[in-house]
Formats: sequence, C-alpha cells, structure tokens
Amino acid sequence: MTNHHSIIRRPVITERATELQEKQGKYVFEVIPNANKIDIRRAVESMFDVDVVKVNTSNMHGKLKRLGRFQGRRSNWKKAVVTLAQGHNIDFFEG
Repeated sequence: MTNHHSIIRRPVITERATELQEKQGKYVFEVIPNANKIDIRRAVESMFDVDVVKVNTSNMHGKLKRLGRFQGRRSNWKKAVVTLAQGHNIDFFEG
C-alpha cells in the first residue's frame, strides 16, 4: 500500500485506551480510512519493533457539533485496536 508512517495517524490517548493498554496490552491508533488489518499490522510492527497478535478495526462516525445557531460535523475516522504479544509494549512518551 503506502508508507508505514502514513498509515498510522496518531495514538488515541483516552481513559479507556489507557486502561486497555495497562490491563490487556492493547494499543489504540487512529489510522487512515482505507487501511486494512494487514497494513496496520505491518506498520505497527515496523514502526515500534513489536510483535502484533491481533488487529481489530472500526469506523467511527463524526459527531454533530453546534456553535450557537451554526451546525457542523466532525470528520469520520477509523480506529484500530492492536493487541501485542506478551512482553511487548510501546512507550508513547519516551524521552
């Protein structure tokens, strides 16, 4: 497909994602909408030098937002939950 660095947009750092990371070894990323599970697996393995056991994806629909009488919509995006092999981890806040 494309460059591995362009597939993963950013890590999703929320309370739920942090809990998944600490308790189950799962990491959540925002990825490009046309990426498939194989592309995501290869990108994570090459970027962070870890072994990926499983990849789950879901398409997230953008929320309706209002500012006074004006209404807009956030963009749709794709979420990937990546399960790593036992003993592997990713440190987002290193150095």
